[in-house]
Amino acid sequence: MANALPLVALLVAGCAALASAATYTVGDSQGWTTGVDYTSWASAKSFGVGDKLAFSYVAKAHTVTEVSKSGYDSCSGANALSDDDTGSTTVPLATPGTHYFICNIPGHCASGMKLAVTVSATRSGTAASAGTALQVPAMMASVAAAAVKLALF
Repeated sequence: MANALPLVALLVAGCAALASAATYTVGDSQGWTTGVDYTSWASAKSFGVGDKLAFSYVAKAHTVTEVSKSGYDSCSGANALSDDDTGSTTVPLATPGTHYFICNIPGHCASGMKLAVTVSATRSGTAASAGTALQVPAMMASVAAAAVKLALF
């Protein structure tokens, strides 16, 4: 049973990582559209590696275009890191640092449809502060508890 202990530790660590990640709906109930102050929206959040941004918008009417800081500042998607216009875009925040997003439809970024999020390497807040934190399924928690009991016997 001693060989099961590393597996149990890995399972528990995986559950903890899942529980601490959060999915943020950009713009909350307003979504990704014109007329929203995304600077204020982002300033009230704490983003960490492993979190996700969920953009909800009218397909083809807007884009979610990840750009460099210069693209963000100039509202240019010419050298985009990624670009999507499907209406539902989820972006995993896989690296620390500042990530920049614009709507590449002419005039939209210039009128404020742009978002900069600073992602920390470690979580400084709790996932519950996101309001949409991912929850570890009860079944997974039960499996982890059973694995711990097995490892103890």
